[in-house]
Amino acid sequence: MTTAVITRKWYTTAEVAEMLGFSLSKTKMLVLTGEIRSVKIGRNRRILPEWVDEYIQRVTADVTGWSA
Repeated sequence: MTTAVITRKWYTTAEVAEMLGFSLSKTKMLVLTGEIRSVKIGRNRRILPEWVDEYIQRVTADVTGWSA
């Protein structure tokens, strides 16, 4: 018998906050302002892993040209 491994397709706002090291309120604000894309399913917000990656790439691209 084989064991199926199910990979996560969606993250909650709280999970994204924990991954990014942000507070839940900051992450909710990023979602509400559209900086992190999300979709509303019923009463819940869900965020694709790719959307988290897009946010990180956008933020790091802004500081790539910065020098100390």
